[in-house]
Amino acid sequence: MRATTKQPGSSAISRDVRTEAHLLTGAPSDFDPLLALVGNAQYVLIGEASHGTHEFYRIRGEITKRLIVEHGFRSVAVEADWPDAYRVNRFVRGDGADRDADEALSGFKRFPQWMWRNADVLDFVGWLRAFNDNLPASDTRAGFYGLDLYSMHTSIAAVLEYLDAVDPAAAQRARHRYSCFEDFGEDVQAYGYAATHGLTESCEAEVVAQLVDMRRSAAEYARRDGRLAPDALFYAEQNARLVRDAEKYYRAMFYGGVASWNLRDRHMAETLDALTASISPQKDGTKIVVWAHNSHLGDARATEMATRGELNVGQLVRTRHGDNAVLIGFTTYGGTVTAANDWDGPAERRVLRPARPDSYEAVMHDTGHERFFLNLRSNSPLIQALDAPRLERAIGVIYKPETERQSHYFTAQLPRQFDALFHYDITRAVEPLERTGIWDSGELPETFPSAL
Repeated sequence: MRATTKQPGSSAISRDVRTEAHLLTGAPSDFDPLLALVGNAQYVLIGEASHGTHEFYRIRGEITKRLIVEHGFRSVAVEADWPDAYRVNRFVRGDGADRDADEALSGFKRFPQWMWRNADVLDFVGWLRAFNDNLPASDTRAGFYGLDLYSMHTSIAAVLEYLDAVDPAAAQRARHRYSCFEDFGEDVQAYGYAATHGLTESCEAEVVAQLVDMRRSAAEYARRDGRLAPDALFYAEQNARLVRDAEKYYRAMFYGGVASWNLRDRHMAETLDALTASISPQKDGTKIVVWAHNSHLGDARATEMATRGELNVGQLVRTRHGDNAVLIGFTTYGGTVTAANDWDGPAERRVLRPARPDSYEAVMHDTGHERFFLNLRSNSPLIQALDAPRLERAIGVIYKPETERQSHYFTAQLPRQFDALFHYDITRAVEPLERTGIWDSGELPETFPSAL
């Protein structure tokens, strides 16, 4: 197949982007402009335009490695469930029983499994373990943490396991409280529906009481759990907080409106704050990298999300930390993506439609550059030109090309949404660790990778 050389577009804004873009060549210096922009920032939030693109995962990992090695970052907090990610945390810090990175990632069992059980995350987790293993004993080891709240039953089990070890009487009380969910088994959405529509009593009082109990007893537990891991109390309390917020979230799903989205992003932002406080009780500048979708990490106030009353992690972190947080987005024009056709469906390697001509992705494509970095904090006239609202594409774990405008585009003002942007024009699907025949048979464009 013969590759076709792209020609720059004719629009003035694409020509200006072409001039200001920092080209990415694969050299170690590719990320120097971003690291200069980061400076001494405490939080670096790195997004992704889809949950299934190899380049987004790989480059995010490469940036994070440099932040860890050169800028002293020691925590990676990701859009994943707390207990599953904490198993990875124990592995990379040399504290767990898992033999390798693949085994440490095996806790990620629910849909979408490929989001964290993929080749790029496997490589990064292996690197993180090797980095920690080579640190002097006096240095702080890097950790890996989850911010999300979908793991209610796994978190309940973790709370009970901890209490069984430090306070069997409290464990018995907790089992009684959490038994409120027993009629619904693992189907938390069925609980949410029933509680919202008055078909069953809400478990809100029970989960709140359990969290209050744990916080009230924290000092005593800290004295008792010397035989457990040093962070066992923090891990257990975070699981109890997750159960409280998850119970509220699953009821909010059936309220309508934006309640469930806002509750979830507030939970992630509060988990980030709790993580910062736990790692650095004296607030001495602990540095954390956050990985999540663009829609969570780009400032919601710069998008149509704000008109719907939605907020997100990026907005909350910016509000609390100002320029001490750097928000980074990714875009792509075409290629392939790993996604499902419907919720709980199998992972498929799917062809991306070329981005709409009225989108930011089209502006970037028309520069003729294949891969580049753009500083959106600069004072150049280009930033003002990019500030005019345009469409931006967002693909989660489901891709619906037949309804792409309605399903995957929203209006944004890019320079207010992010501090920096990476554009990879033609990208390829991330490789799941559990590759199926359905994924392997995914159709590639005839002109892949040029897609022209």
